[in-house]
Amino acid sequence: SSPEPQLMVTRVDFLKSKNTRLHHTDAYDNQSLVARRGQGFEMKLFFNKQPSASDKVKLQFSIGDKPMKTQGTLISLNPRSGKDCDGWRATITTSSSKECLVAVTSSPNAIVGKYSLKVVTGSNSYKPENDAVYLLFNPWCQEDTVFMAGDAEKNEYVLNDMGYIYVGSADYIRGRPWNFGQFEELILDSCMYLLDQSKLKPNARRDPVLVSRAMSALVNANDDRGVLMGNWSGVYTGGTSPLVWIGSVAILQQYYKTKQPVCYGQCWVFSGVLTTVMRCLGIPARSVSNFDSAHDTQEDLRVDIFLNENREPLSNLTLDSIWNFHVWNDAWMKRPDLPAGFDGWQAIDSTPQEQSQGVFQCGPSPLKAVLEGHVYVNFDSKFVYAEVNADKVYWKVNNVNGQNKYTKLAVVTNAAGKHISTKAVGQNRREDITVQYKYPEGSLQERRSMQTATSFLSGSGSGTRYASAIVPRARMREDVSPSPRDHDEEPPKPEVQLEITSKNPLYPGNPIDLDIIAKTFAPKSQTINLSASCQLQSYIGQIKANIGCIKETIKLESKSEAQIPLKIAADKYMGMLASVGDEDLIKVTVIAEIEGTDKKFIKDMSLTFQYPSITVEMPATAKVDEEFSCAFVFKNTLSMALRDCKLCVEGLGMFKMTSFDEGDIEPGRIIKSKIICTPKRAGEKKIVATLASIQVKGISVEKIITITE
Repeated sequence: SSPEPQLMVTRVDFLKSKNTRLHHTDAYDNQSLVARRGQGFEMKLFFNKQPSASDKVKLQFSIGDKPMKTQGTLISLNPRSGKDCDGWRATITTSSSKECLVAVTSSPNAIVGKYSLKVVTGSNSYKPENDAVYLLFNPWCQEDTVFMAGDAEKNEYVLNDMGYIYVGSADYIRGRPWNFGQFEELILDSCMYLLDQSKLKPNARRDPVLVSRAMSALVNANDDRGVLMGNWSGVYTGGTSPLVWIGSVAILQQYYKTKQPVCYGQCWVFSGVLTTVMRCLGIPARSVSNFDSAHDTQEDLRVDIFLNENREPLSNLTLDSIWNFHVWNDAWMKRPDLPAGFDGWQAIDSTPQEQSQGVFQCGPSPLKAVLEGHVYVNFDSKFVYAEVNADKVYWKVNNVNGQNKYTKLAVVTNAAGKHISTKAVGQNRREDITVQYKYPEGSLQERRSMQTATSFLSGSGSGTRYASAIVPRARMREDVSPSPRDHDEEPPKPEVQLEITSKNPLYPGNPIDLDIIAKTFAPKSQTINLSASCQLQSYIGQIKANIGCIKETIKLESKSEAQIPLKIAADKYMGMLASVGDEDLIKVTVIAEIEGTDKKFIKDMSLTFQYPSITVEMPATAKVDEEFSCAFVFKNTLSMALRDCKLCVEGLGMFKMTSFDEGDIEPGRIIKSKIICTPKRAGEKKIVATLASIQVKGISVEKIITITE
């Protein structure tokens, strides 16, 4: 009789639709199986004959260039014995004559990335045509360090592919719609490419701490030809203005196709892309905006602002900056590398600002460490702490015999870290998460946290924070150490309160029309020297122009108030607006000095420009694979022409980012652009449009459409 033929595999079915549904990966636009670690998936093996008891069957999952069992990069599983290999196992669940169903469960600590499968039967091996299995972090698995309990939270922080990034200023916060698009075509592959670029050793790819730190470095192009090139100059030739992007998809797709950094990003773009990368890899993440964010404080928790005789800020002396807003990310994970108590949200930041261990990367820094003032905790907690806790110190600079003389005007404690914001879980609104970063101002816990932080910052006790506020840093002597303010007094109500109110919303081309209100609570009358100045500023606090100032002396009777108007004609700032390619705002600083005393009170406020809106005309519902048309209408209601306008639109799952050059739009002119789209997936979808011109930036609109099967 002829010898029995050898056992061979003829086909493997990855049961993609069933597995991806169970693994919450069915949204990925990818031909291969996408699974999450620590959770079982099933595969069907088809054989050329019925396996006998002596036939050997092995499943080999390999990852990386040189797969080795000792490195955990070659996993060899015997489904007949069900034996464990590096925390993985395979078992046969059912078998009939020539086929069997195998359940494979990977380790909850498995290396994350793109594996390929080979099935070995005796001396034969079979490689499926599409042999790839992508293995991701698993927030649904309790043994995974990224485990997150609530379903609503996972739906938001892992599965939501749309959201908002909050921008503007502490006084005027607005949500910028952002399409994260972590499931779109090529996004998963671009994340795998980033993992390869990261030079992380295979073992490090098990750990969300090291992966998130590496991704914070790779989303900027500064050290490693990463995804995005930062540009804050206002000149964006040879690239896309940061204000034009609507989401991360076009950026990551371009990066993956060209393998070159994409031009250009600013902080919200870096953050939006990092949220996409984290969610795509399965690490829960959110974009977080910090208003009045302190930068370059050189570790003394202080931002120095120098003013001239007119009390206008001097840009050439001010090295530190307070950004009107800065956007970074929080990623969710346990921290087995740290002492207990630091699990949960971790701040990571991919905007290139300061090097950490020689590379532009930041985090993960536990929010609990920032909250309690444990600034020594890995990674970069000191930097994040300063961003949300620094003081502002105002200095008067007088020129005396050719030498600058510095006099301290005032200290505004805790000027940084206002309205820390992210999108709320399951709702299209802003959630204020400041309490996760810092205790309420003036509370006992806040003082304790501050003492903890300052004791680590300069190594000489809690006095140094206040000591450094006595002399500007550029002129500091080593031996200055006054006593810190008494920690147990409640701060008294200030004698003078300043308010700045805006009469009308500020549209470009309209005059700036403000009222300054000074109230006194003092028992006797006072003479107050009041100065107010206005600057045109970029969002990172750079002064573009001083556009006006007033100085007045007012006499206030006891417990009364006075109102001083501040009016600035539009032509004072309009010329400047056109020369700046950035989201600009007007910064107003008011200083009240009480005559006969050295008491001074300071108030500042940012005014952001309001713009006419875009309207979207389209049906409320549409069907999968049936086309519908969508029109974008914009009327220029401003008193000036908008030069060189560009309209960008995107609809995830419907059409790729598309842009229209609209040229110049004169006052009163209406433009209308139309797109025909064919939805590919059912569900609630969003169409987002932005319009940018030389003078006006960042007009955006979004509209929801329900797509049915």
